Amino acid sequence: MVRRIALVLAASAVLVPGTAVAAAAEPVPAVMAALGDSISAGFNACGWYVSCTSRSWSAGDAADVDSHYLRLLAVGPAVKGHNLNFAVPGSTSAELAAQAEKAVAARASYVTILIGAQDACVASESRMTPVATYRARIDRAFAVLASAGVKVFAASIPDLKRLWRIGRESVLAKSFWTIGGICPTMLANASSDAKKDQARRDRVRERVRDYNTAMAQACAAYGPDCRSDGGAVFSYPYTLDHISKWDFFHPNADGQRALAKVTFRMGFRWEQPLIPGPLAVAPQ
Repeated sequence: MVRRIALVLAASAVLVPGTAVAAAAEPVPAVMAALGDSISAGFNACGWYVSCTSRSWSAGDAADVDSHYLRLLAVGPAVKGHNLNFAVPGSTSAELAAQAEKAVAARASYVTILIGAQDACVASESRMTPVATYRARIDRAFAVLASAGVKVFAASIPDLKRLWRIGRESVLAKSFWTIGGICPTMLANASSDAKKDQARRDRVRERVRDYNTAMAQACAAYGPDCRSDGGAVFSYPYTLDHISKWDFFHPNADGQRALAKVTFRMGFRWEQPLIPGPLAVAPQ
């Protein structure tokens, strides 16, 4: 009787117009991997110009970040110790397919991707990766992952113009940007309000938005095994408190934690372990 009632209620939920039906839960992956650039590598999140993979929003194991890996581990212990990081600082979309091949070779069944900032952060606007080229490179990487049935989470690129906006009044931030030549397409002449500089920043921001659209479209084409963040990272209202003081560009531990939180809730619904309790009823 209990089973019949449950079946009737489930059928009702499906048949009632306008009723939201939750997506089926996915098995927790046994191996996961981070793909992308310096953000996913945790660059400057714990030291002077070094990668800090333990604080990666994706595959890190530092408790203060609470990465995708740790959130998966809390649900399924099989992933313990199988958090791989193939993200490389300085990578552009051109390197993504090679990273995808490494993930497939390592038998990763779930990967996160965040890439494109370095496609925009170049010496001049003319050297930014064309959107069509960016999309073709993403498609090539996705084809590699699809061949092995890998589940993909695709994050949007952060809003680089927001970084300029929140840091332009900081002498220290501007000094780092200038001396380090950091993302000159967006951050050069940071104090300038000249129309040409404003127009340049707007064009670079629009290119990043176009990359994000291309990534989201590629994810949709990949099918149900891909989840996009819906622009959550791009729209996140980060502050200088989220930015590394080593370069005023990369996320620090707080920034990595914010990335993990805002992205994980936009991803897959992972299976929860069955915990017997007083309300459990045996099928009749």
